Amino acid sequence: MIRWNVVLAGGVGSRFWPLSTPERPKQLLPLVTDAPMLCDTIDRLRPSAPPERTLVLTNASLRDAVLRLDPTLPPENVIAEPRPAGTCAALAWAAKLIAERDGSSAVMVCTHADWAIGDVSGFRDTLDRAAQIALNERALVTVGIVPSRPDPGFGYIQPGELVRDDVRRVARFAEKPDRATAERMVADGFLWNSGIFAWCVGDLLDEIEALTPEVQPALDVAGDDLERFFAEVKSIAIDVGVLERSQRVMVLPGQFGWDDVGTWAALHRVRAHDAQDNAMLGPSFACQANGNVVHADGTQVVLYGVHDLVVVARDGLVMVTTRERAADLKTLLDALPADVRDR
Repeated sequence: MIRWNVVLAGGVGSRFWPLSTPERPKQLLPLVTDAPMLCDTIDRLRPSAPPERTLVLTNASLRDAVLRLDPTLPPENVIAEPRPAGTCAALAWAAKLIAERDGSSAVMVCTHADWAIGDVSGFRDTLDRAAQIALNERALVTVGIVPSRPDPGFGYIQPGELVRDDVRRVARFAEKPDRATAERMVADGFLWNSGIFAWCVGDLLDEIEALTPEVQPALDVAGDDLERFFAEVKSIAIDVGVLERSQRVMVLPGQFGWDDVGTWAALHRVRAHDAQDNAMLGPSFACQANGNVVHADGTQVVLYGVHDLVVVARDGLVMVTTRERAADLKTLLDALPADVRDR
């Protein structure tokens, strides 16, 4: 097998304001460990493919920052998207590049740059299995996370017909549900839609040609011109543009402590806790305080007698909210004066 790892590292991570900015988004920040999340991601994948067979797909404005974070990456392997155009466009371009370099049977394993993984060995083993299934079955394989809770913040996958072992065809994908529906889905054996994919690049390109008019015409006219491709392509997610339309999609269950770290509150699930159940990074101290998330970037934070808060301090700015409200920072950002929001 010729295997490539592809890391999706676009986006601005606005739900991590005030630490995250367009110039320094979530994937470039040390939110879970002392290393930026993108570095953790590449390190987890490194044993399965060398830097020469690792692609990072990111915003054009972040290309130089990505190369500074990991100088082992060949510059031509950091793909700078001129504009956001959805995951289908990004992965289609990646598949095209890989096919040109290593042929249509090369296997492409896709992950995101902003996840926390509790069991790195289990993560690698599952991705290895997904890659082998993609090659053997000539299928588009997604890894569905076995849920640890009924979370309405994730999309879901309904497993269908058994193929072999624990691999099943996908019956359907479901958008983010309300809490009651999420509870029913978990009880019925649905899996979280992780965004982990594996396929032979030729198989993905064949399905795009057959099923995805939003992307194929741009591939036809662009040739090797990245700028023209992104100027022509229509924005669509890979799930909608290919996976929901294809009959070749299989799902492999995974259990390895996956979390997409979508909000400040999520850090309480993935960071180490102190004796009072606080998840704190940076200079901080808690007294008779529990269940809090603290990110202190060079500013001392002291908590006394408070519970279930999120406190973020950096460069003379302190943001305080509750873990429950941390998912709704858009309301806060829309209300803030621009000189505070954009400082």
